[in-house]
Amino acid sequence: MVIQQSFIFLDKIGRKSELNIWQQGISNWNDFLNADKISGISPLRKAYYDRRIRQALQALGQEDYLYFVDKLPQKEMWRLYPEVKEGCGYLDLEIDANGTVILLGISDYYHTNFFVKGFNLERHLIEKELSKYRAIITFNGSSFDLPKLRRMGIKLKLVHIDLKPLCVNLGLVGGLKEIEKTLNLKRPTNLYGNPVDLWRSFHASGDKEYLDLLIEYNREDVENLKLVMEHVYKKMKENLGRSTDKAKRIKN
Repeated sequence: MVIQQSFIFLDKIGRKSELNIWQQGISNWNDFLNADKISGISPLRKAYYDRRIRQALQALGQEDYLYFVDKLPQKEMWRLYPEVKEGCGYLDLEIDANGTVILLGISDYYHTNFFVKGFNLERHLIEKELSKYRAIITFNGSSFDLPKLRRMGIKLKLVHIDLKPLCVNLGLVGGLKEIEKTLNLKRPTNLYGNPVDLWRSFHASGDKEYLDLLIEYNREDVENLKLVMEHVYKKMKENLGRSTDKAKRIKN
């Protein structure tokens, strides 16, 4: 479990301190608990960290992943992905020219539910849908999607993995469409349009075809998020593995 190799959720432990722990041959939580002492950590603080790690083990055992929400830095939340993978909701919203939410898609990848302004874009329906999931995955959701939802009064009590900073970390630049192309994830050519224009055309003409296109555009967004997440997790795990292996070689 990647999460059990992680110490960055502990108070005052950053990447440098975590690396120092790995360099001492302490690769996971059990190693930490079994160690009599750890260089750079006082006995008093070690006892405190031991308690926190036991709490974390209990939380994992109870599938209480919210325990980590305020403890793991957002950019490290990907480490929880294997635990929440089967209960992930992939989320993306569209706005009109005024910045108002017009469409929200939430998918488990196999099935996607849509919430459309003027039809069913209602707080209680969205919260009911979100309650089905252990975690939500977005692209730039920390800055865009989630603040929009909160302004609608929607409560978000979920693990959140934001793919955008992870993609930047891996050298995948640009928006979701550019990253899809980099990863050779294809979508129909008619679904590269502008959602604002589609919504405007739908309202101007009343032609449902424009709304259907907007929904299909959003479907591609949310369902491709899973494929991007799988790629990102694989690469981030490989990077983490190289860091821990390097730390072990330094120790030896």
